[in-house]
Amino acid sequence: MSLEKFFNPKSVCIIGASREKNKIGHIILKNFVDGFNGKIYPVNPKAKKILGLKCYKSVSEIKNKVDLGVVCVPAKIVPFVLEECGKKKIKNVIIITAGFKEVGNFKLENAVKEIIKKYKIRTLGPNCIGVYDPHTGVDTIFNPKSRLGRPEMGSIGFVSQSGATMSIILDWMSLKNYKISKAISYGNATDVDESDLIEYLSKDKKTKVICLYVEGLKDGKKFLRVAKKVKKPIIALKGGKTKGGASSAKTHTGSIAGKSEIFSGAFKQANIIEAQDLEEVFDLARILSEQPLPKGKKVQIITDGGGFGVLTSDWIEKKGLEIAKLSDKNIRKLRKIIPPHATTKGVIDLTGDVTSDMYELSVKLAVEDKNVDMIALILLFQPPGIKEDVVDKILKIKSKKPIVIISTGGKFTEKLKRKLEENGMPCFTSPMRGVEALKALYKYSKL
Repeated sequence: MSLEKFFNPKSVCIIGASREKNKIGHIILKNFVDGFNGKIYPVNPKAKKILGLKCYKSVSEIKNKVDLGVVCVPAKIVPFVLEECGKKKIKNVIIITAGFKEVGNFKLENAVKEIIKKYKIRTLGPNCIGVYDPHTGVDTIFNPKSRLGRPEMGSIGFVSQSGATMSIILDWMSLKNYKISKAISYGNATDVDESDLIEYLSKDKKTKVICLYVEGLKDGKKFLRVAKKVKKPIIALKGGKTKGGASSAKTHTGSIAGKSEIFSGAFKQANIIEAQDLEEVFDLARILSEQPLPKGKKVQIITDGGGFGVLTSDWIEKKGLEIAKLSDKNIRKLRKIIPPHATTKGVIDLTGDVTSDMYELSVKLAVEDKNVDMIALILLFQPPGIKEDVVDKILKIKSKKPIVIISTGGKFTEKLKRKLEENGMPCFTSPMRGVEALKALYKYSKL
C-alpha cells in the first residue's frame, strides 16, 4: 500500500493529545494546528477541547474518514489503539511511543506487528519521531519549535533510523538555512523500513537527493534491490561501525548493526555515496541537489587570498582532480582589469586589491572557457575593495558548470554566505570540504 498519506493526508487524528504544554501529545497537536490545512481530530478520553479543537474519547467516535493516525500513548496501550485504528480503516499510522524491542520488549512489538498485518496498516515506528514535511505541514516532531528549528522547503530528503539524529540535523539545517523536502524517522521499522522510504523518495518530485542515516538494515537484499533502481543520488552514513557503536545501536533502535565493511561494500554495489560524518552528508547533498554535473575533472581556482589558493590546490591534487588553466585569450581579457601583480597561471589570485568587478569577470570567463569543468570560488570578503554587490554579480551569472564557494570569516562573511546559500550556491568554510564536494560531484557524474 502507498506511503503517500504519511506525507499528504487530508485528515489526521492525534491519539494521546494532551492539554499539558510539555507533553508529547500537546506539542505534536500544536504542530498540526499551526501548519496543517487538513482536518485534525485530537483523541483524549479526559478532555472536551484542546487548543480550541473538539476532543474525541476514542478513535471510533470520529465519524469522518481519517487518513493518518499519530500514536503517542503509553506502550502497553498501543495494541488497543491500533485495533481501533484498524476498525476505523485508518491505513497509515505513525507510532511515536517507545518501549518495544529496543528495550527487549519483543512480545509487545510482535503484538503490534500482528495487528498491523491483520488490518493492513502501513506503520512508521514504533520508537520514532515520524515525519516532517514543510510542503504539507505534517510535523510529528515532539521537540517544540522554540528549541528545534524547522528547515524551509527544499529538495533534500532525509531518512533516519534515529529520531534524535534527525532532530539535531533538522535544527542544524534550520540554523544554516539548508532546505529540505521531507524528513522521516522510522525507528524500529516494524513495518515501513529504510528501503520503502528510499523507494518512495525516489519517485517524489520534490526530492532531488536522498540522505540516509542507518544503524542496521531490516532486509539487506531488499535494500540493494531498491537502491540499485534509484536514479537520484543517495548519500548514506552508517552508525554502529565500532564494537561499542554496534552495541549502542542494538539498545537504541533494536538494530543488529553488522560489520561496517559489509555495509560499505553494499553501498558501492548500489552506487550509494558513503559519508563519514553528518556534516559531510549535507556538504554532498547540497552540491548534488543544487549544482550541475561536470563534464570533466579540471577545477578553476579563483581567489583573493594566496594561502587559501595553495590549500585548495593541495586538496585538488589529493582528491585526484586537476587544476584548470584559462585559455590565453581569456587570460588577456582578465589582465585588462586585474592588478599587474595578480597571478593567472593555473590559480587565478586576484590578491588583496580585488574588486567585485574582478570577481565577476573571472567567474564569467571560467564559465565560458572550454578548459574549465568546475569552479572553486574562494571568496574572502575582508579586503576593502570588495562590495556587498559581489554576491549579486555572481548570482546573476548563468553557469552550466558547478561552482562551490569557499569562504571563511566572521559576521560580515556569514551574512553574505547566507545570501549565496539561499540562492542555491553551496558554501564551504574550508578548502578540504569544498574540494571533497566537487570530487563527489565528479565521481557521481561517472556512474
